[in-house]
Amino acid sequence: MTGGFDELIEAGSSADVSGWDFSWLEGRATEERPPWGYARQLATRLGTASASLDIQTGGGEVLAEAATFPPTAVATESWPPNVAHATRLLHPRGVVVIADPDEPPLPFGNEAFDLVTSRHPATIWWDEIARVLRPGGTYFAQHVGPASVFELIEFFLGPQPEARRGRHPDDEAAAAEAAGLEIVDLRTAKLRMEIHDVAAVVYLLRKVIWWVPGFSVEKYRDRLRDLHDLIQAEGPFVAHSTRHLVEARRP
Repeated sequence: MTGGFDELIEAGSSADVSGWDFSWLEGRATEERPPWGYARQLATRLGTASASLDIQTGGGEVLAEAATFPPTAVATESWPPNVAHATRLLHPRGVVVIADPDEPPLPFGNEAFDLVTSRHPATIWWDEIARVLRPGGTYFAQHVGPASVFELIEFFLGPQPEARRGRHPDDEAAAAEAAGLEIVDLRTAKLRMEIHDVAAVVYLLRKVIWWVPGFSVEKYRDRLRDLHDLIQAEGPFVAHSTRHLVEARRP
């Protein structure tokens, strides 16, 4: 995309960041997709479940891709704009959306679901997942991996050596097993991301608020200018997202 610095900053600042749809970035940024096709696999599993729970559903966009839902289908979400968005999207499909603070306990009884899912949860409470799963039930999720998009994060925050270990799939697998779950499948992927203008950066940092906590254009204007100049001189800013696919079973 073309445009001057101030114009691009305004574009990224005024874009709607509610929901979990990233289509605004078309032409401004690209991200390689994981090879396993999470949404497709999720839809297949929902089609055979009897009671499902999607944790931290965002705006409900990924869940809504499924063709069919179980007789009992529930989603939780904490951020009020996403709760409203997910409700509009999922209630007509028969999925109940519950506003939940993403802190234990989950607002459900023991052994309530045979399928618990989540795409990119910010926090993972394994004991609670195990508690609400029926014996033989499955947790199926795509998680953000360690040091994801850290090229961009560290451009603004500087080196974050301690944070780079967070979300490591081996650590998550160990935590799941400590909660009494069995790991059935664990796959990882490192995916190329290209950011073509600073408007995309502003949009992303407004939307994915945990990347650069407390981000504002005013606070980081000088660094945004540096990034704009870098893109103008060298082409797209390249970062790498990390993902892992997790399937765990309650014995």
